[in-house]
Amino acid sequence: MQTVECDAIVLASMDYGEADRIVTLFTREFGKIRGLARNGKKSVKRFGPAFELFARIRIRLVMKEGLCALSNTDIITVFPRIRADLAKIGYAGYACELVDRYSPEAQHNPRLFRLLFAYLEYLDAFPPRADDRRFFEVNLLNIVGYRLSLDRCGRCGESALPAGTDRGTTVKPVCGVCGRALLPVGTDTLTILKKAMETGRFGVLRFSPASLQEAGEILDAAIAEHVNRPLTSLQFLRDVLALH
Repeated sequence: MQTVECDAIVLASMDYGEADRIVTLFTREFGKIRGLARNGKKSVKRFGPAFELFARIRIRLVMKEGLCALSNTDIITVFPRIRADLAKIGYAGYACELVDRYSPEAQHNPRLFRLLFAYLEYLDAFPPRADDRRFFEVNLLNIVGYRLSLDRCGRCGESALPAGTDRGTTVKPVCGVCGRALLPVGTDTLTILKKAMETGRFGVLRFSPASLQEAGEILDAAIAEHVNRPLTSLQFLRDVLALH
């Protein structure tokens, strides 16, 4: 067993027994890990709000098979302006669940850590926007190895462009090789999605209403294809946005 310190963002937390908590963390140094915080439910002095969803912390833990043992914790930030806005909470919770679902345990992924922290930091400082959610999604898929195939069928690799048309005008409704349904994509949507994978800064790109709708359909389909059960945070986010 090895005692280490690491930077972490809280992806999930649940009570365990009368006093303990099981916490899922995404760490800069070790990727996703799950740990047991003894008396984490009751010890306000020891942990405070450190294990609240999407808090960024510096934590000491004992690495071992199964659940790590979580001990001393310093809070870097709890992103207070996110917690004061229900829509921001919805977007932040959704981002954390996506990272949780797409991350195998103990797989080092500093790019994904930087993406998640950058999104939370941006949400904390600026109004929540659907553009930034889509920017986060397309870059997450790229980082974890599911880069969007925007002009070819993602299953068989066959070109999704109709013969005799300009690239990016629209894709075929069905792939002629494997029969997979393909969503229509306009030139503007293709362009901005490709740009989104080439820049690392939130707030730089803005979708037109039509491109935002098309990009949303593409990304929703791509994400649904790789998760084995519905995202609970997505329904919460939809409910919150319906109130606005």
